Amino acid sequence: MTFKSSFCSTRRGFLLGGATVIGAVATGGLPLWSAIARAGETPAPDIVDMLLRPGAARASLVSNPAIQTDVWAYNGMVPGPEIRIRQGQRLRARLENTLPQETTIHWHGLRIPNAMDGVPGVTQDAVKPGGSFDYVFDLPDAGTYWYHPHANTTEQLGRGLYGPLIVEEADPLRVDRELVWMLDDWRLGDTAMIDDGFNAMHDVSHAGRIGNVVTVNGLAPGEVAVRPGERIRLRLLNAANGRIFALDFDDLVPTVIAMDGHPVTPHRDDAPLLLLGPGMRLDLVIDIPVKGKTLFTVMDRFYDGMENRIASLAVSGEAVRDGVADWDMALKPNPVPEPDLDQATRHDLVYSGGMMGDMVLQQMTQSGHITPEMLSRMGMDASGSPGMAGTGGMGNMMRSMFGSGNVWAVNGRDPDRDGDGPLVTLERGQSCRLTLMNATAWLHPIHLHGHAFRLLARNDAPVNHQPWLDTVLIKPGERVDIAFFADNPGDWLIHCHILEHKVGGMSGIIRVL
Repeated sequence: MTFKSSFCSTRRGFLLGGATVIGAVATGGLPLWSAIARAGETPAPDIVDMLLRPGAARASLVSNPAIQTDVWAYNGMVPGPEIRIRQGQRLRARLENTLPQETTIHWHGLRIPNAMDGVPGVTQDAVKPGGSFDYVFDLPDAGTYWYHPHANTTEQLGRGLYGPLIVEEADPLRVDRELVWMLDDWRLGDTAMIDDGFNAMHDVSHAGRIGNVVTVNGLAPGEVAVRPGERIRLRLLNAANGRIFALDFDDLVPTVIAMDGHPVTPHRDDAPLLLLGPGMRLDLVIDIPVKGKTLFTVMDRFYDGMENRIASLAVSGEAVRDGVADWDMALKPNPVPEPDLDQATRHDLVYSGGMMGDMVLQQMTQSGHITPEMLSRMGMDASGSPGMAGTGGMGNMMRSMFGSGNVWAVNGRDPDRDGDGPLVTLERGQSCRLTLMNATAWLHPIHLHGHAFRLLARNDAPVNHQPWLDTVLIKPGERVDIAFFADNPGDWLIHCHILEHKVGGMSGIIRVL
């Protein structure tokens, strides 16, 4: 699929440095070919300690290594240092803030205690410049996760503050090699410096901040040497502010083995492109053919007219084996409690607003997917049509929201007007089924903190494999059903992970008592 973006990207002269052959780490960061040692080779203690210092650094983001960009980075590296830990171990991570502004660390996708979730004003106070905070928690789930700030997130993540967190399975998957690719994009000016225009109203009300330079592990896309017959586990993470990736693996056919860190029945996706919205992760198994092509190009084809090369897999050397490895690709499930769908309490979350959102809301109302009762709860008239007379109507709601600096709403709520009370309140031990309705003209990757949820259905059609996720990408006009077991007490954010949409009001709290 392609998506027409109103943001026009251009590749400036600073990109004309030729193709990058990835063979070394530039200014820190993970090399694109980064192979990770197999779990089980080195015994590890029960506690893993990590010191993370966010601060100013320089990185080579473009293909000309002589050109450096001023960034913010953990420990001087983009991405930040990989945290690799085993399932069931404890992480002790100290944040020492050397930034000129407050910050925190959110541990994206992890089911950890509320006090460790890293959301300022909700789970902790922000860490002031020169201050520190100790995050201590156990890792119940294996999988591919990551960490990033949750204070001024649009700028801090947009300047390079993120890193991978890999929780290894007790019984690791048998592969020849493992790769970790953190995908990102950057909005750079003519001198390769980061554009300072964070939270621009156009970005907030449209598709988010879309950059003009794509990187993999903080480097310009390059070449990865692979061997015939090699089996590779590829961990993909989307760390971009707003960019959605749609990955084309050329003639390779990846097998999906995990989504958002959680195992799924190994399968080859029916869609020609693998979608990866901001905050989302995929674990893939790729078998390199023994014969035939010697170069496979991985492309991003999501935005119309904005295709990007992600990597080239160059096949060379002696074959690892004569054919395809026959090793099992199924991972052991994580210990996530199943929701009781028969007893689950049901709630609807209607996402509205943004440019051209009135048209989609009106369509969903006329089709009956958004009922008069829902509109009433949103403070709107039964027709839901734009520009209506009276106190209801999308037009009046949008004018009110724009006046307070918000352009998006959840169930019609403007946080500045209506307060920040919870969207949903649950008792601990209760099962919850949520219907998420995208009554906007834009895609939204909705991320829930502190829990994993089952993706049950899209537009009432059951979803294959019903994976465990923490972030689900919802298309315009689409209704998505998810369910989870509320076993983790506290106030938990549920928000769009296109970070500019969150800033514009697409955020709320689910409270577990």
